[in-house]
Amino acid sequence: MIDGILLRAPIFILTASRTLGLIFTLPLFSMRTVPRAAKIALAGYMAYILMGIADYSAYESVIAADSALSLYFAFLVLGEALIGVLIGFCVSLIFSAFSTAGQFFAFQMGFSASEVYDALSQVENPLMGQFFNLIAMLIFMQNHWFQKLFLRGLASSLSSLNVFELIAAREKIVTFLFSGLSNLFADALIISFPIMGTLLLITVSTGLLSKAAPQMNLLSEGFPIMILLSFGIIFAVLPSLVDFFIRSFNTGLNSIIAVLAAAGGS
Repeated sequence: MIDGILLRAPIFILTASRTLGLIFTLPLFSMRTVPRAAKIALAGYMAYILMGIADYSAYESVIAADSALSLYFAFLVLGEALIGVLIGFCVSLIFSAFSTAGQFFAFQMGFSASEVYDALSQVENPLMGQFFNLIAMLIFMQNHWFQKLFLRGLASSLSSLNVFELIAAREKIVTFLFSGLSNLFADALIISFPIMGTLLLITVSTGLLSKAAPQMNLLSEGFPIMILLSFGIIFAVLPSLVDFFIRSFNTGLNSIIAVLAAAGGS
């Protein structure tokens, strides 16, 4: 293994930089609790496996033995890392839709003040956003999409996309990122709409009842009711939410693979 890496050191470095950029931005792998040594080791093993299918014919003049340590080669390494970061960021957008859905109805549910540190997204996240994020991660691992992302998405990008093609297709990439942000809020609204609509009706009903009978003080007593009903609604619609999660992951990953292929001209 070491001899194979040394014989093709420039290609291995370029492949490892793209793989490392993906791992450092991919959900679950980007967690601070995952040791950096494990991330680097995984990136090295993946680069060794995938460097055989990498197409770096556009870099032939740069990865020659006499110019492998040039400044131009260093910029190529940074560009390859940027491609990996871009793929990981697109996958993170899919997970952000589920986290945002929990934030939409957390205030109505009464959990707006219960923000905790989310190890997956590495930000302060309401409790329900973290709950949906964990469910999405469980579904992602259960359906072997990590293997699909590495063996299909990363492998296809190595054989079809390089830094020069990425720069030439920057308009397509920017358009895809903006459409991904709009789809993020649309998917989050679809996920949270049943709970938000039900809680709105409950809030209006308790407001009318408290206006008719002020001594009951239903608005202050309504938070436990809304919490119980919200969990009941989540439990009732969870099978449909799981199906929606699966469709979102399929659509998102296929879109990422398609835009990388289109940027590479294939």
